[in-house]
Amino acid sequence: MNMRSLQKYLPVALLALLLIAGWKQNWWKQSGRGTPVAKPVVVPQPGTAVAVPEAGLNRSASLEYTRHALCRMDCRHVTKEEVAEILAKGEINAGKSNLNDRPCPTYALEGYSHEGQHLRIVFAPCDAAHAKVITCIDLEKDWSCACE
Repeated sequence: MNMRSLQKYLPVALLALLLIAGWKQNWWKQSGRGTPVAKPVVVPQPGTAVAVPEAGLNRSASLEYTRHALCRMDCRHVTKEEVAEILAKGEINAGKSNLNDRPCPTYALEGYSHEGQHLRIVFAPCDAAHAKVITCIDLEKDWSCACE
């Protein structure tokens, strides 16, 4: 067997070893003895739409900014006006939102600001009238930030 053949089948062999180890350790079975069981993670495939209920998100809520969000906004040159713009017009990214977050659900909204920045802003609406701005991400440029 030559080196190319080994390289070709190495990933398959590693996967088989992992499956055997998982089967031996019962990683995916409920043991009932306090052994943690991994919960399945649903990752939407590219091009598929996953609906996130918008009921808990008031698009015209008054905004409160976390210290982290203000720091990220500053180093990424994002204004409060742009954040409000994304809240009003942005699309929910289901893969980055978590309606089970505590103490409040989080909604990751994405869109383009009037200045052309492609942004993702994470909001946490704890009540109908207010929403916390958790963080701000520029999806096209990697800014250097020293935020906590």
